[in-house]
Amino acid sequence: MPTFPLRRVGAGLGAATATALAIVATTPLGVAAAPSPTHTAAARDAATWLAGEYVDGVLPGPFTPEDWGLSIDGVIALAATGVAGSTRQAATAQIAAHVRSYNSYDDWGIEGFTDGGATAKLLYVASAAGADPTDFGGWDLRAETVALLSAAGTGHQRGRITSRTTEATGPDPSNTFDQSFAVLGLARSGGAPQETVDFLIQQQCTAGGFRLYPDVDGAPSPSCDTQANATLDVDSTAMAVQALLATDAAGADEAAQRGADWLVAQQRADGSFGGSGPTSGANSNSTGLAGQALAAAGRDAAAARAAEALAALQLTTANGGAAAADAGAIAYASDALTEAVADGIADTFRDQWRRATAQALLGLAQVPLGRIGLDVPPSGEPTPSVTVPPTPTASSSPTGSPSPSASPTPTTSLTSSPTPSASPSGTPPTPTTTPTPAASVTSPVAGGSGRLPTTGAAIGGYVLIALLLLGGGVVLLLLGRRRAT
Repeated sequence: MPTFPLRRVGAGLGAATATALAIVATTPLGVAAAPSPTHTAAARDAATWLAGEYVDGVLPGPFTPEDWGLSIDGVIALAATGVAGSTRQAATAQIAAHVRSYNSYDDWGIEGFTDGGATAKLLYVASAAGADPTDFGGWDLRAETVALLSAAGTGHQRGRITSRTTEATGPDPSNTFDQSFAVLGLARSGGAPQETVDFLIQQQCTAGGFRLYPDVDGAPSPSCDTQANATLDVDSTAMAVQALLATDAAGADEAAQRGADWLVAQQRADGSFGGSGPTSGANSNSTGLAGQALAAAGRDAAAARAAEALAALQLTTANGGAAAADAGAIAYASDALTEAVADGIADTFRDQWRRATAQALLGLAQVPLGRIGLDVPPSGEPTPSVTVPPTPTASSSPTGSPSPSASPTPTTSLTSSPTPSASPSGTPPTPTTTPTPAASVTSPVAGGSGRLPTTGAAIGGYVLIALLLLGGGVVLLLLGRRRAT
């Protein structure tokens, strides 16, 4: 499989082969109980705060005026709660106009690369936001995703979402988050191939939890059980459970229920969850995803306990202290909440709060990923229908969809000096074969004890910028930025 540049989120089957895949129905098997009115209100407060962080339809990143992965997470959160319809529409239009800024490295001048996990996530958010996933800014994201399913044909890699590149070969860094978004997006847009569901189930160990990475020591691993001492991950398991509940493919419900049972066993006494590796401590990102998955699987008592833990990390006008003006925001962990109450949310920590809130409120809203955009949240606004003019770029002609012919144009004006997440002129970044996790990853936040949750974020770009800084290349980066068109 190909070697890829640093990852964003998260090899194609031809269209004829994809058509021959068995497509299954999309009736969700899990029935989530309605969350308490208190938790529903808390979720809406969190979403309202998050909507206020958007600038012209985009959420900024710590280094760039726009972070497409975070902006997508925000749209999912707003749709789950049914608030800020105009913000959702503007953000969805911006995302559609910048598909290749998110799922490729075209903005770096590296053409011929398409990120499989990012493409699958785009397919999902288009469906959840009420847009047409077969014409999202001119891209047929369903065809694109199907084309990125593993070309292995047979064996344990069949059905895997992978990236596409014209560069050298090597291990593909796609992970269980990417595979879950592929199943969710395909299920929401016409049906998930059995092979794609089967590959996701292969990442589940007998204990019930899912591993984050399908590869071991740079080589594809047949299954979770064949990996000695596999690390089972709460975030990956929560995503996989929800993806499996969105399809009635063979084996999906049984695997989802075993995954939900494993999640219940990982819950802490206070209702919270931790991830794996650097996010093993209790945090709102993992708790939000796990709580949402437990609700989707009908584990109502455990889901309610997770919601209580999340509510304890939320700023309100009553408990906010110096951060009362940011009521609704949810802290990543208790130390971040304590610091904010005492000193307010510093600019250096604001990105952390955006990321934590976008994912945490899902555990308060308790609308499954498979139902966001289909069910009207209590006291919320219906998900608006979004029409995006087909104006994509021609810099990299995708497999499995019509070749676009024009440069993407935002449907809402950007006034905050927008640039692509990475778009310097001059020397392009050096690709690396080291996969960067799309989930359960943190980076230290300078000047504080908190951690920067980057689940779902384009952290590859951040690492690259850090390397440029260390090498003295920041001047080239700043001078080479170009305005998006």
